[in-house]
Parts: sequence; C-alpha cells; structure tokens
Amino acid sequence: MRRTLVRSPNDSARCNYQLNLINMFHCKSIFLVLFMYCCIHSMAQLKLPRFVSDSMVLQREVPLKIWGWSSKHSKVSLQFSNKTYTTTSGEEGKWTITLPAMKAGGPYDMVIRSGNAITLHDIWMGDVWLCAGQSNMVLPMDRVKETYPEEIAAADYPEIRQFLVPTATNLVQTEDNLTSGSWKTATANNILQFSATAYFFAKNIYQKYHVPVGIINASVGGTPIEAWMSEEALKAFPSLYQKLQQNKDTASLYEHNRRTAAIADSVSRQQQANDEGLRADTPWFSNDYQPKGWRNISIPGYWEDQGLKDLDGIVWYRKVLYVPASMINKPAKIMMGRIVDADNVYINGQLIGSIPYQYPPRRYNIASGVLKEGKNTITIRVANYSGKGGFVSGKPYQLIAATDTLGISGEWQYKVSEIFDPADKTDAAIAVRNMPSGLFNAMVAPFVGYGIKGILWYQGESNAGNTRDYEKRLPALISDWRNHWQQQNLPFVYVQLPNFMDRQFVPSESNWAIIRQAQLSSLSVPNTGMVVTIDLGEWHDIHPLNKKDVGYRVALAAEKVAYHENDLVYSGPVYQSCKKEDHKITISFSNTGSGLVSRDGEPLQQFSIAGKDKKFVWATAEIDKDKVVVWNAAVTDPVYVRYAWADNPDGANLYNREGLPASPFECDAASTDRK
Repeated sequence: MRRTLVRSPNDSARCNYQLNLINMFHCKSIFLVLFMYCCIHSMAQLKLPRFVSDSMVLQREVPLKIWGWSSKHSKVSLQFSNKTYTTTSGEEGKWTITLPAMKAGGPYDMVIRSGNAITLHDIWMGDVWLCAGQSNMVLPMDRVKETYPEEIAAADYPEIRQFLVPTATNLVQTEDNLTSGSWKTATANNILQFSATAYFFAKNIYQKYHVPVGIINASVGGTPIEAWMSEEALKAFPSLYQKLQQNKDTASLYEHNRRTAAIADSVSRQQQANDEGLRADTPWFSNDYQPKGWRNISIPGYWEDQGLKDLDGIVWYRKVLYVPASMINKPAKIMMGRIVDADNVYINGQLIGSIPYQYPPRRYNIASGVLKEGKNTITIRVANYSGKGGFVSGKPYQLIAATDTLGISGEWQYKVSEIFDPADKTDAAIAVRNMPSGLFNAMVAPFVGYGIKGILWYQGESNAGNTRDYEKRLPALISDWRNHWQQQNLPFVYVQLPNFMDRQFVPSESNWAIIRQAQLSSLSVPNTGMVVTIDLGEWHDIHPLNKKDVGYRVALAAEKVAYHENDLVYSGPVYQSCKKEDHKITISFSNTGSGLVSRDGEPLQQFSIAGKDKKFVWATAEIDKDKVVVWNAAVTDPVYVRYAWADNPDGANLYNREGLPASPFECDAASTDRK
C-alpha cells in the first residue's frame, strides 16, 4: 500500500521557518568564518620599512638590525643566507631581528614570515652611506648630463644603488614616515635620478674596494642645518627649540600659511591681469602680434646692467631666428641658460616650457612641427621679484636639432609689461621643511638603526644669510646623528662651500667665508673629513656642475676617515696655527702632502693681513717649506691673517703638490700667543 504524507498549513509554515533558520545559520557561519579569517589575516599582516625591500644594500662586517611590524605578540621568522632567525613582536607590534656580521657579497634572498610571508630579492652586502644636505647633494645626474655625457652613457654599475628618500616633513619624530621610495641600480634606466655628488663618490669607492655601495639620498634643496637636527639636539639652542615647540601648534601654523597663500595667490592673479603682454588683444607671444616700441638688449645679461635700474617686474624678450631646412622635423630643444626668476618660453606662438623659480637650467624640448624652415619667433616672458633680473651669463643659449646647433645669444629686443608695486610683497609662508627638526623627523629618523658605513653631508648655503651659531650647529648635528645610531665614532665627511657670486677686488667681509670657517672648525670633531671646493664652484650659479671632482674628493676623505688609508693624502693644506714674528705672521699647516705649492706658479694670492683694527689689506705671502709667511710693510703690528676670505675667492692658489686646495681660514696671532 502506498502511503501519502499530508501536511497541514501549520506544518508547512513550520518547515519553511526551520529551513530559513538553517539557511541563516549557514550564511552567518560562512560570514563568521570569513570575518575571523580576515581579522586574523589583518592582525598578522606583516609590514616592513620602505627601504627593507628588493635590491637593498646591507652594511657588511657589522651586526645588522632588521625590523618591522606585525600583530602584537606574534611570532616572526627571518630566513637569510641559509639561516633562520626568530623573534616575537612586542605590545605595539614592532619586532627586531639582529643578523650577524657578514662579508661583502650577494645576491641574497630574504624571507620574512608572520602570518603572511614577504620575500625580498637581489640583496647585497656592501657599504651603505647616508648622503644628506641641501640642493648640491640632491642635484641629480640629469642636471649634469650635458657636462658628463660619456659618464652617463657608460653608467653600468648594478652594485651601486640609491634609495632616494621622498621629500617629507614632520614636527614629531616617527619610526616609519616614508610614503614612497625604492632601491635603484646605477644603470642606464636609473642613472639620471642619482645624486651626482653621491654617484661619483660611490663610483670611486666601488672601483677602489670592489664592494657594493648603497646610497641613501636624504636631501632637500634650500634647507638650513637646523631642519636636519633632532629635538634633543635643539635643546642646546634655546631659540630653535622654542620655535619647534611653537610650530607644534599646527593649527596656528596652517592658518598662517592659508592666509599668506591666499594673499600671494591674489597678488599673483593681479600681476597676471596687469601684464600688458598677456592682456593685450593680441598677446605678445602670438604669431599675429606686430611689435611696437621694443628696444635692443643682450642675452645673456641682467636688465639692471643694461639700463633698467632697480626694476622688479615683468619683461618680455623677443628674437627672430632663421632656421635651415636641415633642422626641421628632427628632435629639437632650446637651451636658455638660467633665468632669474621665472619664465615662459614661446616659439611661433606655442608655449614650449616654463619654470617658476631661478635655479633650474632652462632646457625645453620642442614638439615636432613647431619649428619651421626660415623665420621663427622666440618670445620669452621673464618675471623678477627681487635683485637683478634676466639671463645668467656663462650658460648655454642654443637651439639644437639632432646634430645641428644655432647660437641664440646676442642681440634681442625687450619690452617692459609690468612694474611690481613694493607694497604687493607678501609675508612668507612658514615652510615646515625649513623649520627646526622638520626634515630630521621625516627623512632621517626612519633610518635610525639601519646599518651604515658613514655619513656624507653637503649643506651650508641656506645658513649663509644668517651665520649665527653655525660653528656650534654643525658639531651638534654630527654628535646628534652619532647618538641616534649609537656610534660615537661614525665617519662623517662634509663638503665646504664652493666659490660663488661676484669676485671682490679688495678684502671684504663675507658670510660664505664665515660658514667655511665654521666648517673648518668642525674638523676638531674626531673622525671627520672636510672637502674643500673653492675651485669647483661657479660665480653665477649656486649649483655648480662640476660634481665629478667633488665626488672624487669626497671619496678621498672617506678613504681616510672610514677606510683608514692612513698614508693617503686626502686633503689640501689645513690651517693649524699662526705665530707673529716682528712684522710678519707665519702660518703652519697640516695636510701639506709632499709640499706646499702655488698652483699656477704665480705669487700666492688671496692673503690679507690686519692689525688690531681688523682693517684688512692685501698681503705678500711666500712659501717656506711647510709654512707660509705673510706680511705687508704698511701693517707694522699685524694680528690677523685671512686666506680666501670672500664669497668667491677667485685666484686662491695655495695647494699641496697632490693638487688639493688649501682651506680658507682666518687666524688671530694674538689669540695664538695667549694660548
């Protein structure tokens, strides 16, 4: 007999209810499992500092700390060079593993596990150098590519690597504040982004010692030394420490900057609106514009030196250039040297490029079709806000297409389109990058503990306007960084300021000389080296292009200080002491090498002498073995001697026979006698 089950309406509802419960429980269970998995996975998610990554260079022959973050109290393992190391993260999730010292070599892989796993490849053991300072340290190979085309073409050093630290600021010290950055090899694809000074340094070290070289490039243009000092170091400088505490009120700081930015933007828009060259019915850069009332002027040159006295404002330049057929439809660029301050460059009515401040070289690519056979018009709008405006001499002014070059210096025409009202000048914004500790916290502190061979420092230009305490600040910075790395003898090599600005033909005061003297004094700090560059600068450019010789000299100093090449002549003559003898002062030097010489065989230049009144006059100076005797018959009771005491001590010619220049100095014979 067949049996049939008949359900009542209540039975059916009860069944559906039970099925819904089962489905809900099943979905919630799946969700709960997924949620728990995601939570566990997230809590155990492994994180490493940006620079602990593929292609990194680790410091050879010292115990090494590798650190990162995971969930709190989680197990962490690290595999490296066929060994496994373990630890447990702390309450905040941070963990640290110390690797034993290893010799130079590679490549290695590193596998780190804590919940998930991270594998790092292409790791080398070598020498790591922290390179820091301002623009002359950060200045990339791209800026010197016309100076060193062969060097760039031949760059193939995969064991030289750079980690370019992104510019960042923070008024509070943090362990990991890097938002970007990776290790790059010194090969064709990357070389243009390398610091030129650091690259030439690293190349010299690599070729001599045949070990991988890692460069941590933490440098920012236009920044003062106090921005690179920690809060602890600033306690020795009450005004700087107080400024840091004030700036920690970020709400007030940002409100000030908001107001100043709004005012500056309003002034800028008004200046644009007042610019006759832009607001004319036919703009002055247009192909349809018919020039009227333009006058002759020369490029290069400042307009203040050509009849436009004390003009801050906007001046337009114009030139008609005839281009041959051989230069058409080829890759082309225009080189407009360096312009003070801002520019917009037009060719045949089309904007080719613009830069809003004075320091970068003007190298603009010209799009295909812009140049025409025959007549071409170049129009340049130049805005100058203070000082002399116009085109810096000694720079390239050329139109280049393939292998053909047309010079474009010489006679141009100009017309003034606006004169700035001095009342329009606005308060400056507070740039955190220039404030005490602002860069140390964001760009140096994250690396503290990472093994390094030493530090290279190139800075001082931004303190030349206010030299106060620099003689104390540089030693304080050296001590500060050594304390953070817990290495009191950590090698520290720094570059003395180069020659810059106009040459003075009478003895004069100089803030740049004061900074150089402070840098010289810092050699009293043990295990430091100073690189003299008063013969490697350019009078018209705060960013001299000869970075190859700078890098070579930095490497020499490092070979002495960090690699203990004790017999190496690594420096030019350095002032040691002075002694008054009748009406003459005798100067003694260290680092004389195989002897003192006049570089050009001419009498020694740039020595000046003074009595108690400190009224300096040029002096006669003669080499006497490893000393220099200085006098002037008109100064019968001499007390002070200065050498190369100028912004641009052109002609300074005291060297050692190894070809290295003497450092500028000031000596006080009376003080020496008292000692």
